[in-house]
Amino acid sequence: MTGALEANGRIIARKATMATSFLSRLRGLMGRRSLADGEGIYIRPCSSIHTFFMRFPIDVAFLDRDGRVLRTAEAVGPWRFRLGGRGAHAVVELKAGTLTAVRLGVGDRLSVS
Repeated sequence: MTGALEANGRIIARKATMATSFLSRLRGLMGRRSLADGEGIYIRPCSSIHTFFMRFPIDVAFLDRDGRVLRTAEAVGPWRFRLGGRGAHAVVELKAGTLTAVRLGVGDRLSVS
């Protein structure tokens, strides 16, 4: 399933794949060569990520149950691990550079359309 991600009236990703099953969450972006501009993955439930077996860096936003950004990590390279911290319930993974380009930060609220 795919949808668009929005925050504060701005489109964050035009095409976001929803990963909500065990297998889709486990696979995530592994095996992909890249993410296109405006593309991402929304993983729920999820409170931490790894970039093992990935080939490219990603931007990451950890969200609470209401879709509010709790923490971000920019340009997380391959073979890394990040924790979302207390209250993290979902993760959005985007092409590296997207968080800065769309000015997404802690406290912003994401919604899926």
